[in-house]
Amino acid sequence: MFGDFSVTVIVWSAAVIFAAFIVRGMSGFGAGLVATPLLSFVIPVHVAVPMTGLLVFFLFVFLFIRDWREVVWRELKLLALPTVLGVAAGLLLFKSLDNRWLLTLLGTFLLIYATYMLLVHAFGMPGFRCSERWAFPLGLGGSFIDTLFGGGGGTLVVIYMHARGFSGMPFRATIAVLWFIEMVARIGGYTWAGYYTMSTLILAGLMLPMMAAGTWVGERLGNRISQTSFSRVLAVLLLVSGAAMLMR
Repeated sequence: MFGDFSVTVIVWSAAVIFAAFIVRGMSGFGAGLVATPLLSFVIPVHVAVPMTGLLVFFLFVFLFIRDWREVVWRELKLLALPTVLGVAAGLLLFKSLDNRWLLTLLGTFLLIYATYMLLVHAFGMPGFRCSERWAFPLGLGGSFIDTLFGGGGGTLVVIYMHARGFSGMPFRATIAVLWFIEMVARIGGYTWAGYYTMSTLILAGLMLPMMAAGTWVGERLGNRISQTSFSRVLAVLLLVSGAAMLMR
């Protein structure tokens, strides 16, 4: 036993975190979206989401230090406030829902999100542009979804930044710093709500090597597999995961 968690839970969690951060290393996002539904089979969602968030926070500390000089500060300023407000709104709902409702909402969200991914990567999506006015609703919605489900909402911000015409290092750096701000707010909110028990912190500490290893492997695999093929496989896995959660 490690705190409140058995050896079986530790081994399952380690495999899930390793796989989730391979996804993160390959795509630049998605660790929480992959980890939360799989972890919820062995630990409550109210443990899985804060624990995964803490691991992602450690990763973004490194990315913030490395990439801050490339940030598009105007876009970051537009997105920062709605991102923090979205965290607050998501935390209020997260606290008020029991594990069963969270599983149902998460399963439904995964089905919708995975279907969207399949439509985009199987049939293509025409490029479009958007104005700065979209920063508030997309920043708010993205962090709200992330706080509630542990991931997935970042896609809204990715779509916004692409639609604003940013790519390359400025895109990656701005996204990384924005998500660092979101993670600071989320970790603070989860801490205030009392989700970081000693057992949860021990579990997170045990998972840190798996996070680092998964990220390292994912970044190297990402150079060998096309993004379209990877996204299609991920979408199918999320569909299966969402359906399994709804059938529990």
